[in-house]
Amino acid sequence: MPNFCFSKMDSNLTNMLSNKIQYIGCDDASLDLFESQYPLPNGMCYNSYLLLGERVAVMDSVDKRKTAEWLQKIEQSKRTPDYLIIQHTEPDHSGSIGAFLEKYPHATIVASRAALQFLEQFGYEPAHTLMVKHGDCLDLGGLTSHFISAPMVHWPDVLMTYLTEEKTLFSADAFGSFGVYSSFSAHWIDEARRYYINICGKYGAQVAAALAKIQAFDIQRIAPLHGCVLEGNEVAEALRLYDIWSRYEVETDGVLVAHASIYGNTAAVAHCIAERLRTKGVDVKEIDLCRSDMSEAVSQAFRYGKMVLCAASYDGGVFPPMHEFLYKLGIKGYQSRRVGVVENGTWAPTAGKTICSMLEQMKNIDIVSPVLTIRSAWKEDNQQDLEILVEGVIGEECM
Repeated sequence: MPNFCFSKMDSNLTNMLSNKIQYIGCDDASLDLFESQYPLPNGMCYNSYLLLGERVAVMDSVDKRKTAEWLQKIEQSKRTPDYLIIQHTEPDHSGSIGAFLEKYPHATIVASRAALQFLEQFGYEPAHTLMVKHGDCLDLGGLTSHFISAPMVHWPDVLMTYLTEEKTLFSADAFGSFGVYSSFSAHWIDEARRYYINICGKYGAQVAAALAKIQAFDIQRIAPLHGCVLEGNEVAEALRLYDIWSRYEVETDGVLVAHASIYGNTAAVAHCIAERLRTKGVDVKEIDLCRSDMSEAVSQAFRYGKMVLCAASYDGGVFPPMHEFLYKLGIKGYQSRRVGVVENGTWAPTAGKTICSMLEQMKNIDIVSPVLTIRSAWKEDNQQDLEILVEGVIGEECM
């Protein structure tokens, strides 16, 4: 993986991406959960931009938590907005529209048909609207905005916008990541992956369709609604990864070993499997499903081409952290992977049957046979069965 240092804005500068694009987004460092479910160790940002042609357009609103700060940035630009372009009406981007309309009642709201409908549902009643569709353009005087429909990436209302003269794609939620705008590092890709898989993972076909549409444009800069602005080689890398992710292909050759252990015995078996895989030269990632962020576990499952699941039996089924993990893999469209299964049970092992049943509901999952059954704790006579499982997981390519 290239060690890219993705673009970030120095708060001591003028926040100008170019002489025609000004960043007016807001960091939300204190937000603990995105969508009330995904942990944010580094906060979140709501990106918004001013397009400075002869006429001025604001590109998207921000969450209501940052309304005052956002409006102040618009006012400080000394330009009065003629348009507010709405690419996506999810509340983290539409939450300040009401306040904007109070301050700029003569501004025209530019949005898709679905977005205008959703704005009404949220209680916004703009006096001036312009409905646009795929292929439409808006002339700002020296700047031309081309609208690109991207339904279900990840709401049905989504538009992307290509600014011709600046070779900039405003990509809505696509190409975003978790974290504040003012502090990004070379670890950007980990948060971008976690963001994509958990937010857009279910909609791979729709993401692929959007990628096909934007190929017609010379994109030198991507400006998403979350995360950092991508430029130069960063654009090519982001496009490469989105192509992989949208087609559910393998990003990294290797094995994820995920375990859900009550007292540590199942975790010990998982560790033995991981160590044996490493001796065979396999890239291994271990995750404790009882203590790790579930959204990170899900993103790592999509990252790797193979997986070993180790879980204790519980209440005639499987230990709940493993059940939650499999449920979330299923709803995010996990597919086309090879999976080995390890169950543990003292008197009636049931985890394997439950795990396999859930995996069988997913698309193109190759379940390694047989399931490895552990009775209470690891013993030396389990070694041969472990070897069979490991060989079944890695296949001929690593032998």
